Amino acid sequence: MEILFAIISVAIIGLICSAVLVVASKVMAVKENEKIPAIRECLPGANCGACGYAGCDGYAKALAEGETESTTLCIPGGADVAKQLSEIMGVECGETVKKVAVVHCMGNCYYTENSVEYVGIKSCVAAKQIYGSKGKCSYGCLGYGDCQNVCQSNAISIKDGIAKVNKHLCVGCGLCAKACPNGVISIVSDVESPVVTCSNKDKGAETRKACKKGCIGCKKCEKVCTKDAIKVEDNLAVIDYTKCNDCEDFGICARECTMGCISILDLCGLHSVKK
Repeated sequence: MEILFAIISVAIIGLICSAVLVVASKVMAVKENEKIPAIRECLPGANCGACGYAGCDGYAKALAEGETESTTLCIPGGADVAKQLSEIMGVECGETVKKVAVVHCMGNCYYTENSVEYVGIKSCVAAKQIYGSKGKCSYGCLGYGDCQNVCQSNAISIKDGIAKVNKHLCVGCGLCAKACPNGVISIVSDVESPVVTCSNKDKGAETRKACKKGCIGCKKCEKVCTKDAIKVEDNLAVIDYTKCNDCEDFGICARECTMGCISILDLCGLHSVKK
């Protein structure tokens, strides 16, 4: 009888607990916004964070719950995804501009040299932490492929010691830029435009010793720019793309660059014209 009583008691307690849990699940349930799964299904699943949120789930939740009204934040998804999101949200689709990655370094094995023989983990972050840089230029691409390893589109490869971006494959997610410890990769609009392919901020004489294609801060590009779009800051030419448009003499900055470290790139990947 004692055993039977114990079994009955446990069963009754179990039934009571089950009933309490069922009631609690109904009373305390948080209804999911029905738009979230619909939005999430449209997103590519890259979880790159380029939208500014913690992955595709974060963006879907923010969009469905009104934290953001922009349906064009998914850079990998581009115009197609933006259109689908706009239809779900019942808003007008804004303009989308494809983004691509650009490497601001031309310090390959032909233009610069290594200053140390690095033996260790083939990682840019590891090499920078140990030596600061393996090459004569401490600002350049380290060439161990951290950017290549995080690229989900197979758009980046290491060629002649530096990173190269395949504009046809790049979706502009920005993972490579975040992975680069020297910050030589940026994400820009895929229009034909001048790009400073150098990141060295040393004085001209030091830069010249480090790399044959380094910016020496001579300000020649700054002087010939008719739109006041180029300024030399910290010994390095910087382009303000908000001003770099409708240039009467497009590409003059690249043509006049003393070191040839400004290139006119068709970032759509159709062609690349270098000095």
